[in-house]
Amino acid sequence: MSRMLAGAIGDGAFKVVLGAAFAVGGAWLDDLFGVEAWLVLIAGAALLIGGGIEVVYVRRRPMATCLRLMIGYDIGWAVASAVALVVAWRGGTAGGEIGVAYLVVAPLALAALLVGTPATDVRPSARDTSAA
Repeated sequence: MSRMLAGAIGDGAFKVVLGAAFAVGGAWLDDLFGVEAWLVLIAGAALLIGGGIEVVYVRRRPMATCLRLMIGYDIGWAVASAVALVVAWRGGTAGGEIGVAYLVVAPLALAALLVGTPATDVRPSARDTSAA
């Protein structure tokens, strides 16, 4: 298995583990994030679904597509986290909602894009290159 494929699978597995932690620890994390427990539980479910789909579909899609989607997801996570922290540091009460809402929407969007991406791969297989 290539390093990039292992990293992509690890990215999805991390989302699954994080989703499980959110689902199990929703009652404790709600106070930490300053949001309702149901929002943490929904974020956990979204992370479980999105991460599971990512683990399955990363092998069926071109690695370049997967990498672009994962980089976009991670940049979005960093921006949403930064905005949430700034809101919280300035005394606002919506910081937790911003961070957790991203964790609801983004994994499902990433999963939808992976499922909707054509499965064709432009990379030649080992069989194609040996015939030349």
